[in-house]
Amino acid sequence: MEPSADALTSLGGSAYVRFSVLALSSIFFLVAPFAALPTFLAVTAGQDDKKRRRTARKASLPAFVVLTSFAFAGTYIFRMFGITLPAFEIAGGVILLLIGLDMLEAKRSPTQESSGETAEAATKDDAGIVPLGIPMLAGPGAITSVMVLVGQAQTRWQMAAIIASIAITTAICVVVLGSATRVAKILGETGIRILVRIMGLLLVALAVQYFVNGMVDLGVLVKPAGS
Repeated sequence: MEPSADALTSLGGSAYVRFSVLALSSIFFLVAPFAALPTFLAVTAGQDDKKRRRTARKASLPAFVVLTSFAFAGTYIFRMFGITLPAFEIAGGVILLLIGLDMLEAKRSPTQESSGETAEAATKDDAGIVPLGIPMLAGPGAITSVMVLVGQAQTRWQMAAIIASIAITTAICVVVLGSATRVAKILGETGIRILVRIMGLLLVALAVQYFVNGMVDLGVLVKPAGS
């Protein structure tokens, strides 16, 4: 018995929702505006709320531009260097795993920011674009995740979901970082650590899934029936 048109539409809709949730969660967990709060507060020490909001916008806009650029250029980069999606999924899984393990310890990964970059940023008059925007928000992990998602996208709707996820994430960055003092006061240091650990746990699971997807695509593992 053939599935009805309504059933096919429902399956397609649920697949799109799953992909959209995957795109938003993976990009948001890697940009991790809440994890960036302590660094942002240290870098913008001495600034009033108005200037902090301006710095938050300056950091978020380049992050949006960089991630969106890699979203549109991802397919061409794969072709240019002869990189296959499974290889990138496995490499991305390793990078995400390292970041996630650091987040489980409630700290920022060196792949997102280093102590030297933070110290240098604190001495700059305007650290909005570098290093706050790049690489603290739009770092290697976020770029890798975007490119893996682009490799998995098969329709324009899925590409639209990726771009929308980047836009939503950077908009949240503007709100969270722009209200950094208030957010830090509400959550407290303990609350921020708990959030970072939860995001780290989910990121580790996502990293393993990327790795498994790569192994399945290579034929090393067999995809379970019905999944």
